[in-house]
Amino acid sequence: MHPALGIDFGQARIGIAATDACGILAHPVESIHLNRTEPLERIAQLVAERGIRTLVLGLPLRLDGTEGTACEKVRAFGERLHARLPELPLVYVDEFLTTSVAQDKLHAAGRKARDFKPIIDQAAAVEILNNWLGNAD
Repeated sequence: MHPALGIDFGQARIGIAATDACGILAHPVESIHLNRTEPLERIAQLVAERGIRTLVLGLPLRLDGTEGTACEKVRAFGERLHARLPELPLVYVDEFLTTSVAQDKLHAAGRKARDFKPIIDQAAAVEILNNWLGNAD
């Protein structure tokens, strides 16, 4: 394995998680607020700083596995991201239930629901990476 960056795309914020240098464990990194930060440049900085070799982008598939308008927005962002970082493989991973799982884990860790907002996107990105790690060869 190798270092990977998990991305939970949202309309207001993008949650970022990363694996360790060996590509084994995922941990939260930051939330990129789209009204304050240009996301492609910030992601490029994180890629350079962390030696990232794979980008993992959550894809919000419908319950039946089909793609809707939310997927179109994520794929459009993915195209811009790939154009900015063409040397890196970009992998789409079904993000089904990642936010729910992240909320459950935060709650189990003693976090109050009102405290979720600043970190829920990062926690969802961790779950996206964990899904990818669980399915990676």
